[in-house]
Amino acid sequence: MSEQPAGRSPAVEYRIEDLAHLSGATVRTIRAYQDRGLLPRPERRGRSNVYGEAHLARLRQIADLLDRGYTLASIKELLEAWDTGRGLGGVLGLVAEVAGPWTDEQADRVTRAQLNAAFGGTPDERAVEEAVELGVLERVPGRDDEFLVPSPQELAVAVELYAAGVPLLAVAGHLRELRAQVEHIASRFLEFTTEHVFARYLGHRPPTDADAAGAAVLVRRLRPLARQAVDAELARAMRILADRHLRRHLSPGAPPERGEEPRAVVLPAATVRAVHALVGTENASAFIAAAAEREVGARTLDALTAQAREGSAGAPEA
Repeated sequence: MSEQPAGRSPAVEYRIEDLAHLSGATVRTIRAYQDRGLLPRPERRGRSNVYGEAHLARLRQIADLLDRGYTLASIKELLEAWDTGRGLGGVLGLVAEVAGPWTDEQADRVTRAQLNAAFGGTPDERAVEEAVELGVLERVPGRDDEFLVPSPQELAVAVELYAAGVPLLAVAGHLRELRAQVEHIASRFLEFTTEHVFARYLGHRPPTDADAAGAAVLVRRLRPLARQAVDAELARAMRILADRHLRRHLSPGAPPERGEEPRAVVLPAATVRAVHALVGTENASAFIAAAAEREVGARTLDALTAQAREGSAGAPEA
């Protein structure tokens, strides 16, 4: 064992089994990372391989990035930037900023007894399973009688709707529809801000440490804007549509069919971009509506023609 300079603690060394235990990775995974160039090779000491704190820190970085949805290929690119001195601190800061909470709301816990009391007093296992599948409730390991509530506000809305007479499965169905539409809005906001704001920071891969840090600052500044814009537009739409809806129902005669109300339809982002490029943003809605009406009309004509042909084929000859 070599002597250590005075005042310095000896470097920590690990066998691969120890490294696997501390990092949570398997021995096979560690060797695979080495083969792919994600993890530096260990030092050779006689007949043994020796790993150090740098290997453990790198494994924890990889695990954190994987948890955030990054692929091994993109992680390798980031780590290579770090190893060549281009910096990774800003990139990891940007990753943490984007992956952080986008609301000030705090998660809570609720017992099964409290759930039953909030929803009529009768256990409804199907409704609980729906809530877990939607992420409104999360199971607590080892506690069958308790759930984590990521958004207490969302659960409170469900409680109020149920109290107003809306069946639980209808609440779940509405949430699924609402979630798809909100995810479309979020996707469009991200595309918009990326095109007009973040492109200058993220135009090259990986971004420099300074560019990534600048983008993280902008994320903090822009984080509340999406919610503020949606809140304002939802308030405007509710004021207009709720008043219109009420006047229709208070007018003499039967209330209108649901089909008369405008309905939102989620389209693939690539389709929306293609329409914008073709007719411009201001004409996109009219173009899509006209295209859909033309398709429906064409299919109606085809169906009528087919019916006429079948009728003439089956008619007896004079």
